[in-house]
Amino acid sequence: MSRIGKQQIEIPEKTEVSILDGVIFVKGPGGELSKKTKSNILIEIKDKKVILSPKDETIETMSLWGTYASHIINMVSGVNTPFQKKLVIEGVGYKAALSEGAIVLNIGFSHPINIKIPLGINVSIEKNIITVSGIDKETVGQFTAIIRSKKKPEPYKGKGIRYFDEIIKRKEGKKSV
Repeated sequence: MSRIGKQQIEIPEKTEVSILDGVIFVKGPGGELSKKTKSNILIEIKDKKVILSPKDETIETMSLWGTYASHIINMVSGVNTPFQKKLVIEGVGYKAALSEGAIVLNIGFSHPINIKIPLGINVSIEKNIITVSGIDKETVGQFTAIIRSKKKPEPYKGKGIRYFDEIIKRKEGKKSV
C-alpha cells in the first residue's frame, strides 16, 4: 500500500483539475500543466479532491500509484506557487550572463558555454547567484542539474557551480614538510 497514493489530494481555490483520455490537466493562476497517465490507475475527482486507486495489485501498478499521486501534488502546487532553485557560482573570474534565451557561462574553460533555456522556465542572475523558477518541478530540477553538471564544485577550493543550500566537504591538500 502506498502511503502517498492513499491520501486524497485537495484542490485549492482558483485551481481546476480535469482528466480526459488518460491525460491529467491542472490549470491555475500560474499556468496550465498536463501529464499523460497509464490506465491501470483509476483517478477520480470528487468534492474538490483527487482520489487515486489501483485497478489491480501488480508491482508496476502499486509503484505507479504513489508516483502519480506525487506528480499531481507537484502539479497542483506548481500552478499556484512556482518552484524555485538557486545555484551559486564560486571561483575567480567565473560568471554567468543571460543572452537571447540562453545562459552564457564563463567558468574557467577556454570558451563560454551556452545553455538554451527551456520553455516555461524563468532565469534571473544577480552577481554570482542563478535563480531558476517555473511551474513544472521536473523541468526546473532538470535544468538546474544541467547547469550544475557543466562545472561541479571541486573539494579542494570549492570552485564550481553548486546548489544554494549544498555544503561542499572540503579536503585537505598536500602538506609540504
